[in-house]
Amino acid sequence: MNSTAPHEGYHDATETDEQFRARLRAFLDEHRPGRRPRRAEDRLRWQKDWLATLFDAGFAGPSWPRRYGGMELGFARQVIYQEEYNRARVPGPLGTGLGIAAPTIIKYGTEEQKDRYLRPMLRGDSVWAQGYSEPGAGSDLPALRTTARRAGGGPDDVDAYYVVDGQKVWNSAADIADVLFTLVRTGPPGSRQDGISYLLIDAHSPGVTVRPLRDLTGDAHFCEIFFNEVRVPVANRIGAENGGWPLVRTSLGHERAAGAMNQAALYRRVLDELIELAHERGATADPLIRDRLAEFEMRVRIMRLTGMRTISDILAKGEPGPASSTSRLFIVTFEQELHEFAVDLLGCYGILDRHDPHAVQRGRWVWGFLRTRASTIGAGTAEIQRNTIAEQVLGLPRDPAMPSTGRS
Repeated sequence: MNSTAPHEGYHDATETDEQFRARLRAFLDEHRPGRRPRRAEDRLRWQKDWLATLFDAGFAGPSWPRRYGGMELGFARQVIYQEEYNRARVPGPLGTGLGIAAPTIIKYGTEEQKDRYLRPMLRGDSVWAQGYSEPGAGSDLPALRTTARRAGGGPDDVDAYYVVDGQKVWNSAADIADVLFTLVRTGPPGSRQDGISYLLIDAHSPGVTVRPLRDLTGDAHFCEIFFNEVRVPVANRIGAENGGWPLVRTSLGHERAAGAMNQAALYRRVLDELIELAHERGATADPLIRDRLAEFEMRVRIMRLTGMRTISDILAKGEPGPASSTSRLFIVTFEQELHEFAVDLLGCYGILDRHDPHAVQRGRWVWGFLRTRASTIGAGTAEIQRNTIAEQVLGLPRDPAMPSTGRS
């Protein structure tokens, strides 16, 4: 692995924002990785090669500190980066580590852990997946039951390890992961958030089993993970034993914030393509159709402004804060409603999936409709987001029937 990134992606103090945009655009256009392979193993290699190209040229990690291979861009440059990256339609990150685990390690990890994990993650040499939710402990994470029993020595013994047993579910990218960032119960039963630790588990360890879960689209975007007496070195714990809950809040906040600007840039393009589809089908003569498209236009612009605010909050405070729930809820309801509208626009063609030869645009809108049914579940359900907004943004009394969301 190339451990030091050249300075092509960095800039001198005299470079303007527009010069940076032009240089980034030229790099993305020149190094575009070509057509996405069909076979899963070829696609994984193709994406890893692209991430390595970005990293080695110094164009990876727009918000990451430079000492870990990132660009450490200011507010305006991060916005430009996300806009140009989505315009180029190049592959995105692998796994879920970059936007969730990395900020947690940067804030709570030891220097040895940062040096060990961050650069390989950013370069794509190591793929990370989240292991939080469990059967019966999805939105109520403090109820998790996966246990980690300490063995092999005393508190200061370098040979000490945890023995992990349990199950995780709804895990994105676990089938290609090298590392699982996982919540485990190290405290006694019933200790809830006071007995949770944050462990990094080698996904290739003996006793780890990953099984795909097929969803409405017919694809397996999620997995379930089983741990059977998996040995994990104590050195792989981030933060203190039984002190994982503050790390969870950091992870979840960044998970909800990580895609805000990226999603805004993505849906700017998707909405433009939907408007083009409406024109092609002669639907824009209908004033009701035009009204809905105008509404979506306003919401995409709001999404972009909200993403910019999220980046600004992270730069100013180091955390996205509870407002990340506002952004997350806005985005997931938007993408569901946009795809519902697209399927209605297609009329009878809205029942044809991507495998039907008569499907419009290879069934992309129908696939999106099915895929976004899960949008209001991932990264915390819409109900949990509303509770967070009510308690931490609006200052309303906590609902005693819901688990505490904590204070950010």
